[in-house]
Amino acid sequence: MEIYFWATGLSFEPQYAKCRICFTKYACLATVVDDIYDIYGSLDELESFTKAVTGWDVKAVEELPEYMRVMFSAMSEFTNDLAQETLKHHGLDVLPYIKEQWAILCRAHITEARWFYGGHTPTFDEYIKNGWISIGSLGGLVLLCFVEANSIVDQFPHCLKDYSQLFYLSSLITRLSDDLGTSKAEMERGDIPKAVQSYMIEKGLSEDEARDHVKDMIKCSWKKINEEIVDNCFPKVIVNLSKNMARTAQCMYQHGDGVGTSTGVTKDCIVSSILKPIPM
Repeated sequence: MEIYFWATGLSFEPQYAKCRICFTKYACLATVVDDIYDIYGSLDELESFTKAVTGWDVKAVEELPEYMRVMFSAMSEFTNDLAQETLKHHGLDVLPYIKEQWAILCRAHITEARWFYGGHTPTFDEYIKNGWISIGSLGGLVLLCFVEANSIVDQFPHCLKDYSQLFYLSSLITRLSDDLGTSKAEMERGDIPKAVQSYMIEKGLSEDEARDHVKDMIKCSWKKINEEIVDNCFPKVIVNLSKNMARTAQCMYQHGDGVGTSTGVTKDCIVSSILKPIPM
């Protein structure tokens, strides 16, 4: 329910139903992948899973634990369905690009797993360079381009590079918002230092000072997003999806972890928007 609420924040209009469905499926899968790397897998298992996904190697998948085989099967089914739909309706072969996004995501996760198991505390810049990818927003935005391929068909695949800075800034805001809302609980559970903690350690600051720095980074990223939009002729749907990804992230995490343990204000928003909408 929380992920579908996020999807409605990305594109609530009736004509974007396919966007909402695609993002919900992708985000559910990406959330489970995140849990596999953070909670369930041993480092050896995670290394093997990463190798299987980055190579899209069915034989390597057969050697994985059952729960990882089930995960890869779900990822593969989703990937093939989206690729077939895009080829059928838009004439674009996007299968390699979807596989690439899963590989990029898993490489970011295995980097964090190696930090954790190796007892490494990343520098702030080290963390950010990897964290904007591991949050998963990049994959979501790229895949939504394929759902709305009418907007990019004449520029594909070069347009993905053109959108890279816009997608980076949107994903960075998502990562920083997530960290502001969830890092304390994740550190208590046992995880690598997030943006707030890594900045505290590196600069010798208090938590409040580090949080203020992260908030300033979010403000700066929004200014850069606006500059990107003004300076480039991006399709309106791509601009809106990118902005709304970041907006919804701030909504979901402003009162804590609105995805994993939605309570209070976030739960009220979900209930009033989806379960008990305004009667017509």
